[in-house]
Amino acid sequence: MCNEEKIIAAWNAEMYEKYETETDDVDFLLSVIGSKPVRVLEAACGGGRILVPLAQAGHAVTGFDIDDCLLEKIGAKAEELDNIVWYKADAVKDAWGSGFDVVVLAGNILFNIMSETDYAQAQRQMIRRAAGALAPGGHIYIDYQFSMHPELLFRSSGEMVIWEGTDSEGNSGKMFLTEQSFEESTGMLSFVRNFDLILKDGRRLERKIPSKKHYIQLEQLHDWLDSAGFAIEKEYGDYAGNPIGETTGRAILWAVKKSVGK
Repeated sequence: MCNEEKIIAAWNAEMYEKYETETDDVDFLLSVIGSKPVRVLEAACGGGRILVPLAQAGHAVTGFDIDDCLLEKIGAKAEELDNIVWYKADAVKDAWGSGFDVVVLAGNILFNIMSETDYAQAQRQMIRRAAGALAPGGHIYIDYQFSMHPELLFRSSGEMVIWEGTDSEGNSGKMFLTEQSFEESTGMLSFVRNFDLILKDGRRLERKIPSKKHYIQLEQLHDWLDSAGFAIEKEYGDYAGNPIGETTGRAILWAVKKSVGK
C-alpha cells in the first residue's frame, strides 16, 4: 500500500509550484521593505516563492511552514544563497523566534491557516506571534485578498477548480472546491476541498475534506494589530499602491511594533 496522503500532498505541492508563479506581490513587498538589508521572517513560507526573492535582494531571511512537500522545493531555488534558513513548524502552535526587523504574512496566509483551533483565534494568535518575533520598531507586512463585499466574493458558483495537472511521478487529477457558503454575520466560509487523482498505476484516489475559513474584516484586523502593540503606517488596496476601496482586491498593511509605553 502506498502512502495516499503523502501522494496527495506531493501532487498538491507540485501544482502549487506550477500555478502560483506571480511576482507582482513580491515586487511590491520588496519596495515596501526597501533596499537596506534587514532580518526577515516569513510565516508559512511554502516552497519559497516569496522567501527566496527576499534573500536574493540581500535580506537575511528565515522561513517556516508545516508542509514538508512544499519546504522540499526551496533547496533547488536557494543553492547559491547563504542568507536563507527554512524549517518545519506550526504557525499557530510553535514559537517564531525573536529579534526580526520584518515579519511577513503574505500569500493569503491569514485566510489559509491550517489549525484545529477556532479559526479567528488562530488568526489573532498569528498577529501576536508576529509581535513577539519582532524587535521594537520592527514591522509586520500583511497581504490578503480583500473585498468590501465578501458576500459577493464568496458567492457559490458550483464546482470551482483550483488547479489540475500531472506531477513528476505521473499522478494526475484536480483539486476543486464544492458546497461553498458564506455566513455574513460570523464571517465564516464553509466549503469542501476535493482531490480527484488518477495514480500512475491506474488507481483512482479521492478525498473530500470539509473546510472552514474566517474572513477578516479590515476593522477587525485593525483591532487585532492595535491590541498586539502595532501602529499602522501604510495601507494599500493593490500592488499599484492604490488605497483600499470598492474596486481594489487586496488588503496590504505595513505596521510598526510600538516601543513600550508608546
